Amino acid sequence: MKNLVIILVLFLGSISCFAQDIQLPTPQKTGGKPLMDALNERQSNRDFSDKELSLQTLSDLLWAGYGFNREDKRTVPSSQNRQEMDLYVFLKTGVYLYDAKNLKLILKVQGDNQAKTGDQPFVAVAPLNVVMIADLDKASNRDAALIDCGFIAQNIYLFCASEDLISVVRGSVNKTAVRQLLGLSGKQEVILGQTVGYKK
Repeated sequence: MKNLVIILVLFLGSISCFAQDIQLPTPQKTGGKPLMDALNERQSNRDFSDKELSLQTLSDLLWAGYGFNREDKRTVPSSQNRQEMDLYVFLKTGVYLYDAKNLKLILKVQGDNQAKTGDQPFVAVAPLNVVMIADLDKASNRDAALIDCGFIAQNIYLFCASEDLISVVRGSVNKTAVRQLLGLSGKQEVILGQTVGYKK
């Protein structure tokens, strides 16, 4: 009987270790530093600690980057309102697709795959890497998707400056590794990575 209890405890413990979808808290849409202060403090920084972001901070950051601030419109412009960008969120627990409508991170791949987002050592240390992927079937054209991606990256930069986080946007994403990991279609293009966290 004692052995059965031990096995049951180990089994239940192993289940809880598996990653799953994450329900995000409602983003806090007020507060932060004044815009001019955030612009003044915006910078790229690669000196990351491994301190984790809270779910509230993660929700706020993703909303600032690509959330909905109206019924069908985002915090960033999009050519012809195609909304062709997808944000893939790389955390230590797994890789998730940001579902802005439902405030949810949808699990795509379990486990820590941070290092696959780039060759720089800091990508594996930081608590968050956001990879921006364009669905070119939705986009009005590829150039528009690249521009729309830039808006998202800048919003994330400004959020980080406002919240005393550090960030760096990276064109040097390991696109082949990310494509294979996520099983992307030929019409989904990996454009940028953005690493976020606390300063060491």
